[in-house]
Amino acid sequence: MTATVEAARATTGNAVRPVRFHQVGKAFGTGKKSVVALEGVDLAVETGEFVCLLGASGCGKTTLLNLVAGLDQPTTGRIELGSSRPAVVFQEAALMPWLTAAGNVELPLRLAGVPKAQRRAKAAELLELVRLGGLGDKRPHELSGGMRQRVALARALASTTDNTGSGAGKPSLLLMDEPFSALDAITRDVLQGELLRIWQATGTAILFVTHDVREAVRLGRRVVLLSSRPGRVVREWEVAGLAGAAEAAAVEEINAELRKVISSHAAA
Repeated sequence: MTATVEAARATTGNAVRPVRFHQVGKAFGTGKKSVVALEGVDLAVETGEFVCLLGASGCGKTTLLNLVAGLDQPTTGRIELGSSRPAVVFQEAALMPWLTAAGNVELPLRLAGVPKAQRRAKAAELLELVRLGGLGDKRPHELSGGMRQRVALARALASTTDNTGSGAGKPSLLLMDEPFSALDAITRDVLQGELLRIWQATGTAILFVTHDVREAVRLGRRVVLLSSRPGRVVREWEVAGLAGAAEAAAVEEINAELRKVISSHAAA
């Protein structure tokens, strides 16, 4: 099977999805030393959807994001990419220390050739969106860990904006790889709420990797569980709008399935 990452095209009456995986597999190395990270992954993310990926360590969650971002290529299968420009938010903010907060947000716009006045206005708008208005002149070392992640989120949102005109009408896609795991519990809780607010305000589709079942159920509209290596889609849950006892029950059920996945891997 030929492995490809290709642009998705709209068919009559159907909107373009930000990303669709068709029997995607990924192996590292060759021969007896090869490691199969992903195998036969079928998954779609709809426009404006918030999907959380769960699974044991080493199941290929980050690998899946890397394939979408173009940081690596699938070994088998096909990825249809309908997003104009996917952006990634990592566990670490990875800001340029010599640039201000505004300068970091402007960077993808600058690389895309956006005129100075336009990119400064967009950076100011995005900093306001992540509640950092008035702090654009601060450098990363002057900001808290939570603030730095907000800047990283604003930069990613800037990156998803197609400013060349070639991506007009394409859905935006944000890839998030455990972005809050290095933060303290209170800051993490605040930023989870802020992310939901920003998602609702922008309509950006999000593919979010986490180890935390509670985080997945709180944030995601859909939760997808991957098996242990090689990663395959084991089960999916629709969790939009759950609260109280229903949310607690979903967390308990998904935790039980995750424990089964981890136990089967340990016994193998």
